Amino acid sequence: MSTAAAAAPRDERPSGAPPDRTAPPDRTRSRVALVVIVSSQLMLVLDTTIVNVALPDIQRALRFSPTDLAWVLNAYTLAFGGLLLLGGRAGDILGRLRVFQAGVLLFGVASLAGGLGTESWMLVACRVGQGVGAACASPNALALLTANFPEGPRRTKALAAWAAANGVGGSIGLILGGMLTTWVSWRWVMFINVPIAIGVAALAPTFIRGPLRNPGRFDVAGALAATVGLAALTYGFIRASSDGWGDTWTLTALGLAVAVLPLFVVHEARVDQPLVPLRLVAEPARARSYLVLLLVIGSMFSMFFFTTQFLQEVLGFSALRAGLAFLPLSVGLLVSAQRTSALLPRLGPKPLMLAGAVLCGGGMAWLTQLSENTSYPAGIFGPMLLFGLGVGLLVVPLNISVVAGVSPKDAGAASSMMVVTQQVGATLGLALLVTVYGAASRDAARNPPAGLDPLELRHHLLASGMAGAFTVATGFVAAVFLTVLLTWRGHRRQPSAEIPPSQAPSSPASERVTADD
Repeated sequence: MSTAAAAAPRDERPSGAPPDRTAPPDRTRSRVALVVIVSSQLMLVLDTTIVNVALPDIQRALRFSPTDLAWVLNAYTLAFGGLLLLGGRAGDILGRLRVFQAGVLLFGVASLAGGLGTESWMLVACRVGQGVGAACASPNALALLTANFPEGPRRTKALAAWAAANGVGGSIGLILGGMLTTWVSWRWVMFINVPIAIGVAALAPTFIRGPLRNPGRFDVAGALAATVGLAALTYGFIRASSDGWGDTWTLTALGLAVAVLPLFVVHEARVDQPLVPLRLVAEPARARSYLVLLLVIGSMFSMFFFTTQFLQEVLGFSALRAGLAFLPLSVGLLVSAQRTSALLPRLGPKPLMLAGAVLCGGGMAWLTQLSENTSYPAGIFGPMLLFGLGVGLLVVPLNISVVAGVSPKDAGAASSMMVVTQQVGATLGLALLVTVYGAASRDAARNPPAGLDPLELRHHLLASGMAGAFTVATGFVAAVFLTVLLTWRGHRRQPSAEIPPSQAPSSPASERVTADD
């Protein structure tokens, strides 16, 4: 076969076509492919926090009411969370590279329109468009990463970069949002996505190999049930975090989710071409990985949410300074993820994950000592650094275990389930911990320290509530430690060199790093 044919990046043929025997892309092409895929994910993760900093300016510019302003965040979250499974399945049938490109372009167009919006409803509609684009792009980006990097050391390094983008994206979003809002305009928190989307969409077909398509039909009933159920679940958690678990809309949304999602599971077990093959979540090892990922993400987003409030409300940091205060977490995670990819072949996931859980738990336990007298860096720099180092040790093996051994036809579904788990973990964890925060604040208000002026009392109640929330989050991390300690088995070493797909067996048991490793 010619060199030109061997380097061709696009390979989205029907599954009935002759098998592809080409060699994997060269190192330069692989590096660019990784940069493109990780850049797309970083853009999507940035959007979860970059807009938060700009909300006061958005409210003034577009005349949002205080109650409607929350929809600038909720519209994106609902569309993203509700359509993730459908986006992954669309990639399986239509071609992951095509759906990925379409999602990235839709995200960019919606970002441009949102930045140009002159009415509140325009921005909310554009945020829905961003969520739809993200639901198409994110699961297929992960599926493309696994398709372009065969199991082994190179995939480990690629997934480490993916994990780092997911972990540091939130803190980078706070920094960028503060810079753009302070120095330019809130509109640039939307516009900044446009050049990234254009660059990713333009480079993707040249450098990323699209895996085989699996022609089939959409499970319309399953897609409808999944969309309604996940959107209702997401909205119920969002509503619970702001209005409480006893709120009528909270109970209605969660009740709808409880009614629809079991029907979705029953339906998926009966159809020939399900949206989510239940064998993916029925495997005990993979199901355990999803559970651990849920707990890790829930604790991480609680740290973002509460620590940002503490820095701004109690310590009086500006939005930009609060974002910069998260640099210890970002740097710790980047360093840890990189080292994990190097240590994983030798040590295996279990000791690294146990060490990660200890570091995360130590950082979270440190934050339980939060009070109105806590200062930066004395009481916050250390916990952030510990937590960042720990998350890097945890998420790289988790990402590998979730997608390890998945057949090409199930790659989109497995990737979708992983992103759904992260989304549910973030919204559910935050909703639960906000409830704990409220209860702890009310308890502190019943017996406040004497001699506090109104502002000092407010800071005391905020800190007390956050300390209570961090106590429960520490329990999340303790559950992660026990799950890994008691259920993760030993490790089979990864090969030191990768086997080209043309020479590898179709189910390379000797090469795989399974969820049990």
